Amino acid sequence: MSDMRIGGLASRMDIDKLVNDLMRAERQPLNKMEQDKTWMTWQRDSYREVNKQLFDLDQGLLDMKLQRTYAAKTATSPTSAVSAEATPSAGNGNYNIQVTQLATAAFNVSEQKLTDPNDSKIDPDQALSSQFGKFATHASEGSFTIKMFNENGEEISESFEVDYSKSLSEILKEISDSDLGVRAFYDSSADKVMIERTRTGEFNPAGPEFEFSGENVAFLTDSLGIKAANEKGGKDAVFTYNGELEISSHENHYQLNGVTFTFNEIMDSPVNVNVSNNIDGAIDKITKFVDQYNKMMEDFNDRLIEKRYRDFPPLTEQQKEDMEEREIELWEEKARSGMLKSNSTLQGAVYQLRNDWYSSVETGGSFNQLAQIGIETSPNYLDGGKLIITESKLREALREDSDAVHKLFAGNKETGEEGIAQKLERTIGNTMESIENKAGKSTSMDSTYLLGRQIKDVDDRMDDFQARLNETEDRYWREFGAMEKFIQQMNSQSAFIMQNFS
Repeated sequence: MSDMRIGGLASRMDIDKLVNDLMRAERQPLNKMEQDKTWMTWQRDSYREVNKQLFDLDQGLLDMKLQRTYAAKTATSPTSAVSAEATPSAGNGNYNIQVTQLATAAFNVSEQKLTDPNDSKIDPDQALSSQFGKFATHASEGSFTIKMFNENGEEISESFEVDYSKSLSEILKEISDSDLGVRAFYDSSADKVMIERTRTGEFNPAGPEFEFSGENVAFLTDSLGIKAANEKGGKDAVFTYNGELEISSHENHYQLNGVTFTFNEIMDSPVNVNVSNNIDGAIDKITKFVDQYNKMMEDFNDRLIEKRYRDFPPLTEQQKEDMEEREIELWEEKARSGMLKSNSTLQGAVYQLRNDWYSSVETGGSFNQLAQIGIETSPNYLDGGKLIITESKLREALREDSDAVHKLFAGNKETGEEGIAQKLERTIGNTMESIENKAGKSTSMDSTYLLGRQIKDVDDRMDDFQARLNETEDRYWREFGAMEKFIQQMNSQSAFIMQNFS
């Protein structure tokens, strides 16, 4: 209560202690409700921890269903002159490659320096109007056009306006920002302008890559000194496959039969790039998933057999006030133990997940059980059904028929037959749904799941009981107050009588 109460002045009794002792007894049902609420909150959180592990395992199943997990390829080159990367569809074997020409980009650069030898260099960021005396060849206003050919052999062009209020940098930036696919820039050290294609390759075998025209074409050819005759045309990359097939590419890479070759240097002689199954990558992903499953199952089994200490109920806030921090920690360690001991939902999930792994699947592949590819249950019953991988056997299965290993996990899309992954997904989905009905998730409203509704019900009962406790406490104080008043009256009468007799 907010009002200050002082009792015992007449009776010499500690009324405050008496009321507190009486209220401690009255408060026992409320303490029990608080402990029940804490227990249900802990249990809800334990359920959600289980669901988090199931969700993570379900995410790991995505890799187990992808063909590239089992059919990954690796490409090995004996030289840095050519590198390669293989897709799952690449054919195994040697690819005989010799690079005879690298792809280069077409470019043109100023024939002479832009600045008059008797003057200081131009400032590319200042307006052309302030730079007239510095250009070796006067820059005039007007438009010019640059024409090129794209990768499809189609002619493309764009016009640009030379205005004295613009700077050289602004004009060159307009060229670079256009759809032509070129870069144009001025280098102050060389005092020249460079125009180059952003893509390598030869796009106009019959003539120059850049063609300049327009009323003010002299700005390019004279003021900037970019002469058509000085252009360095682009080149295609050229390589020979198996000593017979000559292939060209606009870029320094080319995909052949699922293998992407990247050309770094010209080669004096051919080399063999070898493509083979990346068995190590597949084993790593399978092992990672099995380890994740084993870790989860170990946690589930521990939760199911964890001892429940019924003599250690959750502490109330009032009880915590009388305890040291270490005492609270040790108490709650036992109080939290056994949240999901012998839980039927969790037991059912553990049983069904084990059954999913051990069951046979008919997918049309050469394997229909995990044991055939070296994944078996631990013979030690204390391991609780953990899986053990015999790497040599798994490696052999992947080498002989990686597609069958993929079907064992992912099923057969053509026939609709399920694999182990689909069975696991179904069990995980059903378990997560059941747990969410009981414990919800972090974004759920209390009214949408069982424990939330039970916690809300306890909250309401605690509020009602607290109101009754307040009324009871008021009643005790009134009763002790009446007693104090009566004793005070008796003391006054006794004093009066004693005074008269004396």
